[in-house]
Amino acid sequence: MKVSRNEYPLSITVNGLKIEAVIIDPHYQEKHSSIINDELILKIVRTLDGEYHDYADDKPPYQYFVKDEIEFNNKYYRLIWLLEENQFYTGVVNAFRSSK
Repeated sequence: MKVSRNEYPLSITVNGLKIEAVIIDPHYQEKHSSIINDELILKIVRTLDGEYHDYADDKPPYQYFVKDEIEFNNKYYRLIWLLEENQFYTGVVNAFRSSK
């Protein structure tokens, strides 16, 4: 069974780019579905608003980013996300709980 990516409207500014949507890859569901879901991931993605991040990897047309120690409800998370050149969405590659 193929699991599809979920797309949600989301208006934030990241690295000076106005983002209009977030696409969440279902990869997190393989190991982390008991502790994280799309709703929580969207809240975590909103923490990127107004921030600038250096990319961790550059594989045109994608730049990959990692944000650690995102605190939400006294728990810490790691977000692995991407921006695609000339596009107005953020792609979530993975998200999971992390230790501080």
